[in-house]
Amino acid sequence: MTATKDVFFKPAKISAQAKADLTTSAARNILAAEEAARHKKTEKLRALRLAQPVVEAAKQKKMKKSK
Repeated sequence: MTATKDVFFKPAKISAQAKADLTTSAARNILAAEEAARHKKTEKLRALRLAQPVVEAAKQKKMKKSK
């Protein structure tokens, strides 16, 4: 392919359907990434919440022993 100004400065027109498909796929990728981040955060917080009573119970046992 020869390097001409037509190749570089006159891009081919993209159909409306192709633009819509690009937009849709980009939006779906963004939503999927947000969902994955939200799921990861939820799992992390759930693990911390489930570990919390164990920590509080251990603190209460220490306090009873020291009295």
